[in-house]
Amino acid sequence: MPDKVPHVAMVAGETSGDLLAGLLLGGLRSRWPGLTSAGIGGPRMAEHGFDAAWPYQKLAVHGFNLEVLRRFREIWGIRRQLGDRLLAHRPDVFIGVDAPDFNLGLEARLKAQGIKTVHFVSPSIWAWRGGRIHKIHRSVDHMLCLFPFEPQIYHDHGIAATFVGHPLADTIPLEVPRAQSRQALGMAEGTPLVAVLPGSRGGEIRFIAPAFLQAVALMARQRPDVRFVLPVVPGLRHMVEPLVRLHAPQAPITLLDGQSHEALAACDVTLIASGTATLEAALFKRPMVIAYKLAGLSWQLMKRMGYLPWVGLPNILLRDFVVPERLQDDANPAQLAADTLAWLDDPARCERVSQCFLELHHTLRRDTARTACDAIAQVLEAPR
Repeated sequence: MPDKVPHVAMVAGETSGDLLAGLLLGGLRSRWPGLTSAGIGGPRMAEHGFDAAWPYQKLAVHGFNLEVLRRFREIWGIRRQLGDRLLAHRPDVFIGVDAPDFNLGLEARLKAQGIKTVHFVSPSIWAWRGGRIHKIHRSVDHMLCLFPFEPQIYHDHGIAATFVGHPLADTIPLEVPRAQSRQALGMAEGTPLVAVLPGSRGGEIRFIAPAFLQAVALMARQRPDVRFVLPVVPGLRHMVEPLVRLHAPQAPITLLDGQSHEALAACDVTLIASGTATLEAALFKRPMVIAYKLAGLSWQLMKRMGYLPWVGLPNILLRDFVVPERLQDDANPAQLAADTLAWLDDPARCERVSQCFLELHHTLRRDTARTACDAIAQVLEAPR
């Protein structure tokens, strides 16, 4: 395989997966300039020549709720059709990027038929649903892990795994371009700025954005000098704009088209939904308030399956409540507003957390694209 240019099949299931897959594809195409890739993905992957048979939005669902049940047949049908295509036109390797509920089943089918499989981003088996390790064993030839403590878990169960670091740690600078980002957003240097990130999926916007925007309205009344920016994922502005008009009509809030990294670099603090974006905020060395809300049944299921006292990635990685987490009923507007404004009033606390996040950044900076490509090359070269 070393002299052959591989054909790679990939699936990314949401905005964060598209971002990670795009970074990985950039590394793969640097190693194999003629590499071809196809499957399910988004615009970041398309920038590297990815041929998407379906857009990643087809797979994006939120929690365990009626939305999932309504869309189960559609999503199951997409997985079956894609599996049929891949078995008919066999790729050299399949790389599932996150989206474990979709990808692990597809990977198991492909692996059983002799197609090599790699999974990029370990499912959070150390946080909840640890029993998935057995399904992973059936599905995955090699696990690419973002965090340093994960490979040992897989090695203990006979699964090859490599710590590749986090690609965002390579792309986000160690020193944040704060002044430049503020200028790009039209924000004066001395203006207190809060970045509001309620999630990247429609379900998150419905469940989380109202509380976030009500918190914005409270903060705007208590601190008229504070300004707010809310990066909007492409395709979701039609959902966000009515919520802003309903919940924070008088607040000085600017909706951005994407630009989440500019918002995080420029802000003083971020009110943010739990997920990959919290790690991005940590890499930008930003204080934050992490919050999350689900439908009632989804929340009960998630709570019963959890193993750790933390849900936010920065707290999980640092093994401490370095930043506040407000979940479900605790994610109410008054609490979120108070927690967010508390950061603005405590510069020494902000500096301490910034130093913690700088150390974390160094730990996760591992030239992910090259390290992951080395691992994928070994998979390609290994006999079946």
